[in-house]
Amino acid sequence: MTVALTFWDGRIAPVFDVSRRILLLTIEGGRVMSRRTLSLEASAAAQRVERLVELGVDTLICGAISRLLHRELTDRGVKVIGFVAGEVAEVEKSFLAGALPSSTLSMPGCRGRRRRFRGGRHEGWNQSRRW
Repeated sequence: MTVALTFWDGRIAPVFDVSRRILLLTIEGGRVMSRRTLSLEASAAAQRVERLVELGVDTLICGAISRLLHRELTDRGVKVIGFVAGEVAEVEKSFLAGALPSSTLSMPGCRGRRRRFRGGRHEGWNQSRRW
């Protein structure tokens, strides 16, 4: 299995669409057999997707990702675990343990709680606050 993690400064990069580097892990039997750091600089979204597919990536772990790129990747057979945050080593360890996605390694505001809208107003809308 080949897993790509987008990163910046030792942490998962906050936005996949503009991230420039990936950590490419080859995993066999639940253990990392090899790791490489590669450039992911591409001017077009299609090039990013194509680069990951060329590298044989089975799973992408990243921060925020646009719906377009998420759909393109999943259509090409790449599993996307998005909206992840944290130190690369901690995310890698959680992935190997089968613990991703995880509320403790999710981007702020992305902890699995879905907001519901009723009558045009946010369920948690407070008359005294304007959002």
